Amino acid sequence: MVKYKTKKAAQKRFKKTGTGKLMRYHANKSHILTKKTTKRKRHLRKAVETDTTNFATMKKIMPYL
Repeated sequence: MVKYKTKKAAQKRFKKTGTGKLMRYHANKSHILTKKTTKRKRHLRKAVETDTTNFATMKKIMPYL
C-alpha cells in the first residue's frame, strides 16, 4: 500500500472537529489593522467551518486528517 504525503501547508491551517468537519481561520487579520473596525477584527478571530464543496479537495491533500 502506498503512503500518501500530507500537504504540510494545509495541515497547519485546518483542524478537524470531533464530528469530522474541517475548521479554518479567517484571512486579513495580520497587518493594516488600523483601518479595520473593532467589530470586523473581533469577528476575524473566530474559526469557521470549511465549505462542504471543498471537502473532497481537502481529503486529497490531507488524507490522514
